[in-house]
Amino acid sequence: MVTSPPPDSPTAAPRRLPAARALWRVLAGRTARLAAGVHQTWRRSLQVRVVSITLVASSLLVGGFAYLIADKLTNILLENAETDVLLRLQNGSDYASKQFNLYSQPQEAQLQDTIDGTVNYLAGGDPAQTSGVVVAITADNFAGYIESRTSPDVQVRPLISRELRASVAAGNVAHQVRTGTLDGQRTKYLVYGSPVPTRFGQVELYYLVPLARQDATAADARATVVATGAALVLLLGLLAALVTRLVVTPVRVAARTAQRLSAGLLDQRMVVNGEDDLALLAASFNQMATNLQRQILRLEEMSRLQRRFTSDVSHELRTPLTTVRMAADLIFAERDEFDPAVARSAELLQAELDRFEELLTDLLEISRFDAGFAMLDSEPTDLVPVVHRVAERLAGLAERVGVAIELDLPDSPVIAEVDPRRVERVLRNLVGNAVEHGEAKPVRITLGMDQSAVAITVRDHGVGLKPGEEKLVFNRFWRADPSRARQTGGTGLGLSISLEDARLHGGWLEAWGAPGQGAQFRLTLPVRAGDRLTTSPLRLVPADATLPFGGPRDGGLLAIGPGTGAGALAVGPAEGTDRAEVAP
Repeated sequence: MVTSPPPDSPTAAPRRLPAARALWRVLAGRTARLAAGVHQTWRRSLQVRVVSITLVASSLLVGGFAYLIADKLTNILLENAETDVLLRLQNGSDYASKQFNLYSQPQEAQLQDTIDGTVNYLAGGDPAQTSGVVVAITADNFAGYIESRTSPDVQVRPLISRELRASVAAGNVAHQVRTGTLDGQRTKYLVYGSPVPTRFGQVELYYLVPLARQDATAADARATVVATGAALVLLLGLLAALVTRLVVTPVRVAARTAQRLSAGLLDQRMVVNGEDDLALLAASFNQMATNLQRQILRLEEMSRLQRRFTSDVSHELRTPLTTVRMAADLIFAERDEFDPAVARSAELLQAELDRFEELLTDLLEISRFDAGFAMLDSEPTDLVPVVHRVAERLAGLAERVGVAIELDLPDSPVIAEVDPRRVERVLRNLVGNAVEHGEAKPVRITLGMDQSAVAITVRDHGVGLKPGEEKLVFNRFWRADPSRARQTGGTGLGLSISLEDARLHGGWLEAWGAPGQGAQFRLTLPVRAGDRLTTSPLRLVPADATLPFGGPRDGGLLAIGPGTGAGALAVGPAEGTDRAEVAP
């Protein structure tokens, strides 16, 4: 039969350690959660902070005043007791001196009786009627002739210290406060001693006055002061809570109303009560909300009218444009039979009509985006042929301006769920801009892929972008150099439409550029439609770029922004991918 060791045995101690540790962990966890909750409440609640500070400050102030009052009252009671005892000591000393001066020698038989009678007389008789006052006469210099007497008959030696006896023996009136036990009760006494001169020498008279009544009075006074102070502190805390609530409640209501306004509930208003400052705040807030609502509605109406105007004009221009196109095509087809100047005019007319038609198409597309009617037709698409088609279509333009288009594409297919028409349009805009601004230097198109995203970068080595322009390049009709003539006849809406196409896919379209180092645009799309992007397979900042601050090229975080001489809309690790913190 196996028995477990008793609880007090050495082998039982290790078994109790895991339980103690578990209990300690539980207590520590609860304490940590409680502390975290208190800290969170302290940070979030203005009312809690004000009330707590008020309680602490008022407690310190009231506690200081209570201590001063109690100390002053105790000193007053003690001074009154000392004054009373000193008066009685003087009178008793005079009375005893007159009685003892009747004798010239300490050996006289009646002297001891006189001492006993004097002690009883000065003590006042019954101790219960004299509040426990003890009177003692000592004559140590005449031991053998005169015996010390005490009324009532108790042992007072422990209450009369050597220092006090020495001071009185030297002819001084001295006192001290002593705590001792007389007649079985421990009490605090005020002990006064005075020399009594006689014909045969000096004896000593002592008064021992109990301070129980003074202590009780002081204790009652302290209790009263503490109770009054505690009530005052609680009252101040309650007043602080009420006053803070009066101030905090409208602020909280204003905060909730502001949150609703920011969520689009423009009809939310605060309740105005009274005519005080808080009511003025509520009225001003309501007036501000009304003005904002009116302005927002006005802007929305203007935006709606603008979108409708753009859409209507674009549609209405289609009919005359078709007629003009037919006539221009006829003239352009017969240009060889015209005078050279007229033939050149026919060519210019044809080019401008092409540009006008592209502008109408872009305006219609922008109006669809603004109206929220743009739809995404996603399907699994191999992006390698898409890049090849874009490069082939822009090869003629690149040859005319002397720009070589270089492709860096994977050997295997790159499949992603995208809208091929929109992706091809984005790439045409990016590559066309790169060719236009390439300054007769190569334009490189790179395609990359990982498990969650595909990315395409278009790199040129032209004039680049100035600091801050990487944020403006996607604005409608924005041009880096307005005085610079266009070679491709762009409409100024291509990058804006490209940005909307990227957003419609749930992707990113980002730009980087530096003066003299060219620019690079990166399109990042999720592999599966509807997924959320977190990283990009390709870097936004090209590997051949020179950082103005001489930072690392192969590691660490890259942050290029205004003021550094270059710009980028993303921040991320340099080891092959960019983790975007800010998506355009």
